[in-house]
Amino acid sequence: MEGNIKSQARYWSTSSVFDLETRKEIQGLLDDGNDRELSERFYRDLEFGTGGMRGVLGAGTSRMNIYNVRKATQAFADHLNKAFAKKDSKSIAISYDSRRFSREFAEASAEVMAANGIKAYITKELRPTPMLSYMVRHFKCQGGICITASHNPPDYNGYKVYWETGGQIVPPHDKAIVSRYSEISNYEEIKIMSFSKGLEAGLIQEVGRELDDSYFERLATLKMREGGAPIKIVFTPLHGTGTFPVEKGLSIFGFNDVTSVPEQKDPNGDFPTVKFPNPEDPEALKMAIDLGRSQGADLVMATDPDTDRIGIVVKEGEDYTILNGNQIGCLLVDYVLNAKKEAGTLPDNPLVIKTIVTTDLQEKIARQYGADCEETLTGFKWICQLIEDIEQGVVKPYREYVCGGEESYGFLAGSFVRDKDAVSACCIAAEMVSYFKSKGLTCSQVLDQIYRRHGVYLESLKTVTLPGMEGAEKIKAMMEDLRSKPPTELDGISVKSMRDLGSSQEYALSSGQFQPSSAIPLPSSNVLQFILEDGSKISARPSGTEPKIKFYFSVTKAVTETASDDELQIAKDFCAQRISQLESTFDSMTK
Repeated sequence: MEGNIKSQARYWSTSSVFDLETRKEIQGLLDDGNDRELSERFYRDLEFGTGGMRGVLGAGTSRMNIYNVRKATQAFADHLNKAFAKKDSKSIAISYDSRRFSREFAEASAEVMAANGIKAYITKELRPTPMLSYMVRHFKCQGGICITASHNPPDYNGYKVYWETGGQIVPPHDKAIVSRYSEISNYEEIKIMSFSKGLEAGLIQEVGRELDDSYFERLATLKMREGGAPIKIVFTPLHGTGTFPVEKGLSIFGFNDVTSVPEQKDPNGDFPTVKFPNPEDPEALKMAIDLGRSQGADLVMATDPDTDRIGIVVKEGEDYTILNGNQIGCLLVDYVLNAKKEAGTLPDNPLVIKTIVTTDLQEKIARQYGADCEETLTGFKWICQLIEDIEQGVVKPYREYVCGGEESYGFLAGSFVRDKDAVSACCIAAEMVSYFKSKGLTCSQVLDQIYRRHGVYLESLKTVTLPGMEGAEKIKAMMEDLRSKPPTELDGISVKSMRDLGSSQEYALSSGQFQPSSAIPLPSSNVLQFILEDGSKISARPSGTEPKIKFYFSVTKAVTETASDDELQIAKDFCAQRISQLESTFDSMTK
């Protein structure tokens, strides 16, 4: 074992800054000579990725625990005090989800901020990520913290960091906080003021109805159409934070025939009814779909534990259709732009924003309505940072953000929240389905209309999970191999170009070699994209918050606007076959 791992373990087993149970746990691993487990716990510090800091609960520098939460908060507090040195008073917004230790971690964050002279507004009860984003802006805070691990399994928790914009941190702030975090070697130097003393001193303030009322007042402004057909809704928060805000939001939008799945309605960090509390996982939706089927519901919706991702299932005939993230995004973007154009409320210079791994069909939809479509790196923080940069004149010309999203089930309409918001997305989705029903249309029929206008698009995602130190090395090697030996053809189709977001450079294939062709105007990110001659696109991206590497596949097939149902189905079948072939080809390349 490396000496640093051993010394860190001894520190955690002996220092009085750690509680007795933690010290005993680490000492037991040392006594047993369990080098593998000690390596896993101490081989690195938790890192800030696209969604902040996230990890398995437990003792150690690479685990999520109250000590690393305090350490991260001290680093964040130091950066805030430096960045806003000229500001007399500074404040932070803090909220949390239903996971294990979330309230404890939230209070610990408030205690460290208070000790560093930064007032902490903390929600009295658990609240979703989008409400935390709104809370930062509502209280004019300099930053925010949301304790959540989003849709991860029960043994995870996490720590999302927000800037004064209400969006998650981006460079240089993330790098500055990480740098300060790595400098804190002794947990004894972390400042802590007890929660009770913080309340007495006015440096900690619990927040309740004021935040809720203000958020829902803004949410009501997103309502676009009246008088749709009545619909029956089944909703599941998957044991997370969604029940209160989503039920309240749907009521504001006029939807009161709503049943929340009883077994999944209450917050529970063990997530006892699902393997993964992820609305992207069809298995997690089963209980809600079964209830929806028994009630004849028109719409079944799910949100993840921190209520920023939305899953949608719609009744079509006698069966239920599960929509994927790209389909949800396309339907919502088309619906919002169409409704605003019809009402005369579409801005003169509308803007849609999507991420680089989200279907290009969203750009086609935006252009149809005269809207610009901008592309950002993966992670909703980049979408929201672009909104901010355009509003502040950093990016020109000025355009007014209308809506946008990412393939991973995230959507945002309006800009009073600066993160993906499944509360508002649920409300708009309900309005959309109600409107379609009044026109005698299903979501699949509307998608077919979109395909006839713009061509059939089909996407898939293959995720490879490789946990621990060994897994991290394998993921690194995969990306290095793809960079050093990029494919010139895939499944018999020539690669037209390669985009390396790491070097912000695009390369065109010429005479069997990739030659630099143009710069990519996006920040550096460990992503590779291969664009084929037939319009297919494959993206490779290691996750910034989980031990995973993700491969995104997208194919397209042109059809005519007058294509028959049979012709449309032939195009869909073609795309499905191409996806399968590309997945198989890429799988053999990366083993």
